[in-house]
Amino acid sequence: MQIGWIQLVEFRNYRTLEFSPSSHLNLLTGPNAQGKTNLLEALGFLLTGRSFRTSRLSEVPRWEATSSSVAGEICRAEGGRTVRRMIRKLDNGGAQASGDTCEWARVIAFGWQDLDIVTGAPGARRNFIDGFAGRLYPGHLATLLRYRQILARRNHVLQSRELDAEAQLEPWDEQLVSVGMELIGRRRKAAAMLQTELGRVFPALSGVRQKVEIRYRTALAEATEAAEMLAALVRLRRVELRRGVSLVGPHRDDLAIELDGIDVRSFGSRGQQRLIALALRLAEVLPVTEAAGSTPVLLLDDALSELDARVRQNVFREIDGAEQVFLTSPEALPARRAACWTVRAGAVLREGDADVARGSVAQA
Repeated sequence: MQIGWIQLVEFRNYRTLEFSPSSHLNLLTGPNAQGKTNLLEALGFLLTGRSFRTSRLSEVPRWEATSSSVAGEICRAEGGRTVRRMIRKLDNGGAQASGDTCEWARVIAFGWQDLDIVTGAPGARRNFIDGFAGRLYPGHLATLLRYRQILARRNHVLQSRELDAEAQLEPWDEQLVSVGMELIGRRRKAAAMLQTELGRVFPALSGVRQKVEIRYRTALAEATEAAEMLAALVRLRRVELRRGVSLVGPHRDDLAIELDGIDVRSFGSRGQQRLIALALRLAEVLPVTEAAGSTPVLLLDDALSELDARVRQNVFREIDGAEQVFLTSPEALPARRAACWTVRAGAVLREGDADVARGSVAQA
């Protein structure tokens, strides 16, 4: 799968832009604050209708613009489809997205924030595994939303301090367990798929024989039966009522990430942590391809910073096997079979070509 062309209107710092990328590796270079990351965000929004940078869509339309639009062609072997999406600011300060959908479009994005998968709080790792599971299983994100709604209602009962709180909890317990075990089951499968791919991807990137392990960690250990989660809730009932929060369920789970048996979060170097975060994203490619029936587009924002020259070449070899890739960098990089573009002053110019992709950028 690949993007044939894209057109932006009032998107981030771009007033307009028309861009027809290469079907393989696109290397986007240029000074900072010129719009490289904004272009990646637009490519991702075209494919999925979501931003990989923010959940606050009101930030996306250009300053003082009331709306923003992205249109483009998404292609695969069976044919192409023209997609148009819009973001409209609302009077209450929010924003609303609308437009076409493409059920087989998939994107995998890497950015500086992905270091939190390795070094951040458990919530960052839960978001990562849920995002991956959402690309594998179409109903996963809807199930996650339902679980959060049930959890909020259950916590409300816990915080009510009413005399019959225990009786009120019973129906919410049943729903929390039913939906929660469904989430846990998918997360475990997703983590197992990542582990399989990590065994190949990380050594290929690092060039060193080191083993990265990722394991789904839950208070239920290896339990797979709903009755075991329900028993855990009953066991902790008094503590939950005293604290006013639910203490068992997928909202409390985490991923363990180890390098040769050592916790990378606590003991890994900055370079190792960044490379593992990148390897986790690249490990998504094959499982997502098999699940969706089309290869995801890769959006890699400054993925090679803090990596030495040897590792950078290993990364290029790994992404050479992908279909369409967009890689940003503040500096020129030696890459085989790459279309090299410079992002500067409202234009995206191909090396050796004066006007392949041109637009206008908002002035600060």
